[in-house]
Amino acid sequence: MSLAEQLRDRIAADGPLRLDAWMAACNSAYYAGEDPLCRDFTTAPEISQMFGEVIGGWIGDLWLRAGKPACHLVELGPGHGTLLADALRLLDRLPGCAAALQLHLVETSLALRAVQRSRLAGRDAHWHERVDQLPDDRPLIIIANEFFDALPIRQRRQGCELHVDFADGLFGPCWLPADGADAEWCDDALAIAGHLAGRLARQGGAALFIDYGYAHAGLNGPDTLQAVHRGQYVSPWLNPGEHDLTAHVDFSALAAVAGARGLAAHGPVAQGAFLGALGIGARADALKQGKGPADAAAITAALLRLTAPQQMGAIFQALGLTAPGWPVPAGFAMERP
Repeated sequence: MSLAEQLRDRIAADGPLRLDAWMAACNSAYYAGEDPLCRDFTTAPEISQMFGEVIGGWIGDLWLRAGKPACHLVELGPGHGTLLADALRLLDRLPGCAAALQLHLVETSLALRAVQRSRLAGRDAHWHERVDQLPDDRPLIIIANEFFDALPIRQRRQGCELHVDFADGLFGPCWLPADGADAEWCDDALAIAGHLAGRLARQGGAALFIDYGYAHAGLNGPDTLQAVHRGQYVSPWLNPGEHDLTAHVDFSALAAVAGARGLAAHGPVAQGAFLGALGIGARADALKQGKGPADAAAITAALLRLTAPQQMGAIFQALGLTAPGWPVPAGFAMERP
């Protein structure tokens, strides 16, 4: 039975599905199927090696200033494993660092796990289905790039909450009465951030969340749900499980959850400013040395795509979280006092 048939039958039996239930079912099927990366969308690590390399620098600098502890290095939703592979190539050059960092990847997709195993061949890495399966015996350094945006959201507007119904052979939006102010929020994001913050408070360590979203709740209004297929925006109600459903991340909510558990929040700051502070411009210049005009132009284009405000530089944000006693991470010196 297809996902569309399963969802149709659920609606027939129980009534319209709340948006988060619809989104969870669709994205679970989507990521369980054919590898979608670089087909429907392209993440920052796939645009250029520079992204993973400067994140590797962020990790190495943090590890040094924290006193070179043995840590678990965790990535949530690692995609093709490109970010970790590029970061580790730099960390291998920092004496003692790679050996001190045990790798953990939180990934539910078997297709993506296979790609990650190939990309990280020869590394001692461990895979997990959920964040609560991560080990608790040493500090954690957690990286999450474009992870929270795919978690299921809820929307409430004018005394109603968004659901999905099935009528006349089509799925479509349906608003049912609900109490509360207009809002868009993600229960799963708050739960995961809260769990990780509790772990960091107990075990020590830091987290870096990078995603597209807004620094303060409500900046973009109560509706940021979108669906992407083959790089094009499509209706989120058509062909369930065949396209990527995402929403903007509310970084203020993640920071508040972490703060309630005793962590320090740094940022969020725009991705362009964050990567610039980490030295991505100098890395681009180094990569262009000895390259021909076409290759140098491609590096410049990738740099602009990652950092220019009109591209990923402004809409993507970076949020740092640190446990008590851990240093302020690199890249956040531009924070407002």
